[in-house]
Amino acid sequence: MRVREFAWPDHDGVVALWAVTGRAVLSRAELTAALARDPQLFLVAEVDGDVVGVVLGTFDGRRGMILRLAVDPAHQRGGVATMLVAELEGRFAALGCPRVNLLVLPEDTTALRFWQALGYVPQPDVLCSKPIAR
Repeated sequence: MRVREFAWPDHDGVVALWAVTGRAVLSRAELTAALARDPQLFLVAEVDGDVVGVVLGTFDGRRGMILRLAVDPAHQRGGVATMLVAELEGRFAALGCPRVNLLVLPEDTTALRFWQALGYVPQPDVLCSKPIAR
């Protein structure tokens, strides 16, 4: 398995992976914007040329954010997610990022246990969001 930066030929594999794992699929425009800001923080894991894992990181100069971590069900529990997160954390550190945040749905206890095992601590902050029309 190899972890590397996303490249546009990976797009279909990433979209399929997000879809099969129930993650929201980012539009091509959203991906283009993310790549314009932080291309080194959009990572894929591949096995024999197939995308088996993906994670998207962002950094605003103050905090990092981990988004859309997904692993092909056939490769789950094989260390793919841990490798992706470790690589992403290293890249955050190289950028001088002092803290990384992520969102976990309260009912997703499996994800919560995964993140806690990697040292992430749940915070009692209240998240509010609002879609902004373009």
